[in-house]
Amino acid sequence: MALDFTAIDFETANPSNASACAVGLVKVRGGQVVAQTGWLIQPPAGHDRFFELNTRIHGITADDVIGAATWTGQLAAMDAFIGGDVLVAHNAGFDMAVIKRACEATGDDCPPYRYACSLQVARKVYQLESYRLPFVAAEAGFSEFSHHNATADALACAHVMIDAARRLAADDIDLLTEYCGVRVSQIAVAEAPAVSFAVA
Repeated sequence: MALDFTAIDFETANPSNASACAVGLVKVRGGQVVAQTGWLIQPPAGHDRFFELNTRIHGITADDVIGAATWTGQLAAMDAFIGGDVLVAHNAGFDMAVIKRACEATGDDCPPYRYACSLQVARKVYQLESYRLPFVAAEAGFSEFSHHNATADALACAHVMIDAARRLAADDIDLLTEYCGVRVSQIAVAEAPAVSFAVA
């Protein structure tokens, strides 16, 4: 067994979960960061207005994503990087909602990724006044990063999980979550309704 997973982080253009405008991805193998990447995304039509509040947080504007891949256009590259990994994100419910809602907005099939939440893990492992990512990452020994840069946040999240696993002597993601009493969940993908035929 080995501590293998992919950490992920999204930034959004506005309050809509479907408005993904950046993604960061960090691959961990055997408890070590082995690859990282990230890119800008054109948010899906109807979810592509950039709110001033969001831009103030992450610095991304509508002009920045001109020429960037669409959600549909980048989905295969994101999925290829993730492969069969369990995803990890800080406040994972948000990031998984981005994947689900953006796929709904574009009509793409939503990958049924398994995922774990580093925020939930951190609350079990650390005693902190705040469990916001900068504070948790600092406790994990990763204090210098550009918060709200998607790739930097994914890297910080990865280091939190690596440190938590080290402290608990957990050598894979399932053991780590089990020791912390948190769940590895799965994105719920709606199935097409069954078609029934009446017999005359």
